[in-house]
Amino acid sequence: MAQARVKWIEGKSMVGTDVNGHATLITAGSEGPGPSPMQLLLLGLGSCSMADVISILQKQRQPLADIQVLLEGQRGEEYPRPWEQIHMHFVVIGDGLDPNKVERAINLSVEKYCGAHGTLSGVAKITHDFEVRAPGDEAPA
Repeated sequence: MAQARVKWIEGKSMVGTDVNGHATLITAGSEGPGPSPMQLLLLGLGSCSMADVISILQKQRQPLADIQVLLEGQRGEEYPRPWEQIHMHFVVIGDGLDPNKVERAINLSVEKYCGAHGTLSGVAKITHDFEVRAPGDEAPA
């Protein structure tokens, strides 16, 4: 069984520590040093899926230079205001990437491997798309 701990620092700031001792700052609300718990859910989804896609593309010997996942989410109006819709846009950068392999890697992640996707998809409608860019093409910040 996985373990984690969240400890209050002050005000609306907390520190979360995982079973391996890795820590992150968390802020309840929008003013403070870390992301909010609900934003952490989006970040967890994006990073979980990204890790899968990187691993799959590397195993396929695809020339991956960079990758970003841009996430947009819409929360419900009624409390507890869960995520109702989330869109993931993958920006995959590499010279000579095969778009079919990129698409397959993303689909494997969201359909089979990403635990965060598997968890959140029970609550939110999650969609995704992607684009492949060559190195040097301006990527969104």
